Amino acid sequence: MSGGLSVSIARRAEAFSLDVTFEAGSGVTGIIGPSGAGKTMTLEAIAGLARPESGRIALGDDIFIDTTRRIFTAPERRRIGYVFQEARLFPHLSVAENLDYGARRRGSETGMSRVEVIDLLGLDALLDRRPHRLSGGEAQRVAIGRALLAAPRLLLMDEPLSSLDIRRRREIMPFLEALHRRLDLPILFVSHNIDEIVRLADRVLVLHGGRVAATGDVAAVLNRLDVQALILGEDGSGADPATIIEARIARHDEAHHLTELDVGGATLALSQLPLPVGSKLRIRLHARDIALATERPTALSIQNVIEAKIVELKPAGPAQIDVALAVGSSDAAITLFARITNRAAERLALAPGRQVWALIKSVALASDFGDSGRTA
Repeated sequence: MSGGLSVSIARRAEAFSLDVTFEAGSGVTGIIGPSGAGKTMTLEAIAGLARPESGRIALGDDIFIDTTRRIFTAPERRRIGYVFQEARLFPHLSVAENLDYGARRRGSETGMSRVEVIDLLGLDALLDRRPHRLSGGEAQRVAIGRALLAAPRLLLMDEPLSSLDIRRRREIMPFLEALHRRLDLPILFVSHNIDEIVRLADRVLVLHGGRVAATGDVAAVLNRLDVQALILGEDGSGADPATIIEARIARHDEAHHLTELDVGGATLALSQLPLPVGSKLRIRLHARDIALATERPTALSIQNVIEAKIVELKPAGPAQIDVALAVGSSDAAITLFARITNRAAERLALAPGRQVWALIKSVALASDFGDSGRTA
């Protein structure tokens, strides 16, 4: 992979062992997994903050480490930008001086200018402040700006939103999206939050127990129930299944302040989005937010009712069952999951192949971390 990151390493830390192999090209590779999966250990090895016992790490033609050839490039020579969970700004320096520190590290390398970084991250009004006068989201934006001004060839972001509340996350996410569009370099974005990965990543790497459990397209990987169980809990029966869907904005209903999404040929309506018609986005539909009917319902406040066919019924504990549903035309069908009680399934006589109607009570928009974007 020309210009991309190639990693194949093994590392031990007390009783934990890390053994991962993957590649990451330009764009955002989301790395997700439960606590203790090895996410931070992986980033530390790439950055040169820790040495693996064996393996090889290379960025394009530059080899950072190759244990068989005894090659180890010092961290400061790797030209890697690292954004930690906490901003780690110099408290005695202003925002402008913190940014200048990053710029001094670039030496003769070219990259984004100071003006570009300040504009991209909305830092102009903050330049004279000291770190103690910044909100958590503002401090992280400054930390990202400092990393960018060092002209990195690779950007590592280790759960940069984990210490922020929902409001601060909402504030910083548009800046991260702008960063994604502007930069043409590999970005590794570590998170334990599925919605962050769904919103930002081009591809995903799932770590579990120090190993790569799955990798590939975001929706294809995170729609796997076994992967959801790994991320959300060891026992899959307790995890609430969700479906990640690639949707397209079909039209805006200005009179009712709604946006209609094309979802595999079916239509979903939700609160109006500030995006043009034709825009693509990802949404998450939770099994708990989908009810089923065996006849087309009428006179409901729930407006999102779509026709579906039952594909499979799978037990989800002693009292519940997960119903896999095929929605949309055959050439663009998607699979949804509805979680209902065993008694409801028996009373409705649900079985594979039966036609039903899915009543979608809410749409969890990845763009809002599931806290808004309610359906009509």
